[in-house]
Amino acid sequence: MGDMVPPGVRLGIVRAISYGLFGKPDEFVPQLRALGATLVRVYFYWSQIEPEPGQDRFDTVDAFLDQLDGSEEVWVTVCSSSRWATQQATEFLPPSPAKDQDAYYRFVHRLVRHCGGRVRFWQCDNEPSNVGLTWSGTAADYVAQLRVMHRAVKDADPDAAVVLGGAPYALPAGAPDSPERQFFDTLLRDGRDYFDLFDLHLYGPADRIPADIDTARGMMRAFGYEKPLVVGEYNAPWPNLFHEATAALEQAMAAAFAAGAGGSGGGQGADAAGARRTPEQAAMASLYERMASLPPQLQMFMRGCPPQLEDKRHRINRRELVMRNLLALSAGVRRTVCWNLAPDIPGYEDPLSVMDLLFGKFALLDYEGTELRHRYPSAETFALLADRLAGVDGVTRLQVPARPDLMLFEVRRRGRGPLLVVWEQRDPFDGEDEPPVAFGWPWPAARAAAVDALGQAQPAEVLDGRVTLEVSLTPVFIAAD
Repeated sequence: MGDMVPPGVRLGIVRAISYGLFGKPDEFVPQLRALGATLVRVYFYWSQIEPEPGQDRFDTVDAFLDQLDGSEEVWVTVCSSSRWATQQATEFLPPSPAKDQDAYYRFVHRLVRHCGGRVRFWQCDNEPSNVGLTWSGTAADYVAQLRVMHRAVKDADPDAAVVLGGAPYALPAGAPDSPERQFFDTLLRDGRDYFDLFDLHLYGPADRIPADIDTARGMMRAFGYEKPLVVGEYNAPWPNLFHEATAALEQAMAAAFAAGAGGSGGGQGADAAGARRTPEQAAMASLYERMASLPPQLQMFMRGCPPQLEDKRHRINRRELVMRNLLALSAGVRRTVCWNLAPDIPGYEDPLSVMDLLFGKFALLDYEGTELRHRYPSAETFALLADRLAGVDGVTRLQVPARPDLMLFEVRRRGRGPLLVVWEQRDPFDGEDEPPVAFGWPWPAARAAAVDALGQAQPAEVLDGRVTLEVSLTPVFIAAD
């Protein structure tokens, strides 16, 4: 993996997208650490740190640094959003190129110096190919800024690594002439000397993860090099993974935009306070008005959905956390970061936002009052995964003859006994209704204990050097310790 990624595997969590930007920079690292995460990713904005030229404010940065105990690896995504310093004036999104690259250099250099070597990974913005949302500029603009950031980081902390802005999940599957692929081709061709790590985000179908990782590496090899690949974001499920949900959502959005926000019926017009809705809000209002008639694959992502669908989404989420990590680790990735720890601020919900529908239920934790105390079921699974993978050196997928749908992984851990993880590949929504199937495999220990991704103990028997149990689409950890 190279010197830029230290040995071993670390499972991380990102603290949403706007830590301290819209509210008090609260305590979250101890909660993240309690889940077993050993890598923390956080965003900082130019607008937070230098709100006026030459007037640095490190209160949010210090609130974060004060929570570290030195055991964590730290990843900071630096977003060039500013009211005065960037081509598009904003405190939040989208970041844009600096008006003066010397001013950008000084800002980044002061930030890195202020952190005093406690940050290992510095990322130049996020998903820049999502032009208009997470970057307002061209690929050439991004490369020019990446070059300056790389110089500022290395001048201030030569041991730190620079991470290329995250590659969105659809990039590997995109056509070679797609805008995203062309954008990243420019980054990889012209920016090759200005980053140390390639960040690929894994939100696509889980079974595509090994191929997507290989494609991303191949994109670098096409320009004559290959740098370590890290996963700065992953999670599932979300509506885009279900064609029933995607079709219903697209239909509602198309109808709302065709009618215009001021149209009548279908949830359009004004809200309860009399304010005119945008087409996006009108579409979402229309969906909520007819929630009961929507496909269950979409309902489960909506606020206030039926409890049985809420529980099903939690189960799918818990399975996906395990699957995505095992698949990525078996492809040689050594750093994964889960999106995301918790909402940005207490009590915030916006059901009329498409982003809330797509990603709002990914949080592992939530607020009780003003403190992050509530654990969602996914948090329990992350903690279980982190515990089982503690000390992991590597993960290998084992082929099971005549059973290609069986996903079996051998986990090698320092100073610990054998560990297998197994599940059967099935439809993520309906597959849990199918009966379990028998599974057996050579086993070197006298006993085995099995627990699944939902935290349920599973019967496992060791006889004549083989462990036998029943498996389904829910991953099962089989260990001797």
